[in-house]
Amino acid sequence: MGGASEREFVEKLTKIRERTIKTAKDIKNDFAKMERIKAESLKKTEEMRRSAEHDVEKIEHNMAKTEDLAPESRTRLSTEIATIKNEIYQKYNELKGRISASIVPE
Repeated sequence: MGGASEREFVEKLTKIRERTIKTAKDIKNDFAKMERIKAESLKKTEEMRRSAEHDVEKIEHNMAKTEDLAPESRTRLSTEIATIKNEIYQKYNELKGRISASIVPE
């Protein structure tokens, strides 16, 4: 006589279904947040690259206008600028690659 009724089983199954739906919704929301963060990260990476390139170009422009620099100084500065440009591109490509690699297809 102490057995569970059909209604009790249906209520338990309904609770399981509701919990599953809620968990799936939470997970989808988490994925949406991750996608937003990835998009923001890509945007920041692009801004970092553009800003750094702009700053380097300003220095190159100012360096070209300056008449007081010795030829040896110009050579060293040009080498340093080339190195910094290379570092900017490497960092940009590294960050963009990591962000792109973390995107999971649906």
